[in-house]
Amino acid sequence: MDNFFSNAFKSLTIDQNESFCRTVIMADPSDYAMALRLEYYKTKFKSMGKNVKIGANVKIVNPQFITVGDNVNISDFVTLIARGEGGIVIGNDVNLNDRVYIDTESSDTGYVTIGDSAYIGTGTTLFGHVGLEIGDHVLMAQNITITPYSHIFDDPTRDIITQGGHTKKVVIGRDAYLGMGVCVMYSGSVGDGSVVGAHSTVVKPIPAYSVAVGTPAKVIKKRGSNL
Repeated sequence: MDNFFSNAFKSLTIDQNESFCRTVIMADPSDYAMALRLEYYKTKFKSMGKNVKIGANVKIVNPQFITVGDNVNISDFVTLIARGEGGIVIGNDVNLNDRVYIDTESSDTGYVTIGDSAYIGTGTTLFGHVGLEIGDHVLMAQNITITPYSHIFDDPTRDIITQGGHTKKVVIGRDAYLGMGVCVMYSGSVGDGSVVGAHSTVVKPIPAYSVAVGTPAKVIKKRGSNL
């Protein structure tokens, strides 16, 4: 029997052994490993509430800039990157499903806040260049992208990556519902109680309690006969 990896493990330094054990525990789906992850991050997060769950293979960068409320579920393969003090704030009773990716992008101006009882669907990507604010009870389906940034490409003699971009804070209002595959650009926002249909692209503000669909998203009706 080939003992290559067993022999390699025996040769690890103390620091290498710590790194190895950390990798195993962070990837282990067992209840025991989750308990260890919670114990570890309780000392690393800016603050962490009660009854938090942190799944396997979660990547967290700069946890000292991240606040987590009570009853938060951070599912497997979630990524949280807080590049500066603006950080990431996750409210109470929030569910971050598998493969959610949240990145403040800027160390100076970037931040992401998620209100209480929000549901962020599988594969959703959220950026916070100059601010992304998600209200209470927001419902997001799978594979949504929200980015408060759009590259400038006016000058064909220069590489696009050198031309900078437009950026603006994006707000997703309370009790809004974004269908699967929705994209919200820097120039868009979604008002309280509004619904955006699947695979729509929001490039302009959607008024409160509207139903909007398409690319670009256009309001097709208001919610409720009394609105």
